[in-house]
Amino acid sequence: MKAFSKEDAQEIAVDLVRKKKNSEDIAVASVEQKDGVWIINGTCPINLEGHPWTERFEVVIDRKGKVKSMYFSLL
Repeated sequence: MKAFSKEDAQEIAVDLVRKKKNSEDIAVASVEQKDGVWIINGTCPINLEGHPWTERFEVVIDRKGKVKSMYFSLL
């Protein structure tokens, strides 16, 4: 099995957020490996009732590349 790298985890997270939030402007702040999973944090812009906001996200991906959880919150 191919080793799952930091870049692979980041690419999966960015693609997922891009599709979920329909935004091309995804900023990744950190990618870290902890307890056997990759944790990717960052921000993306959203439009909330005509007002621009920034939303923070966290995506947790396991060693096989499967998304374990996603969390979004407004800044």
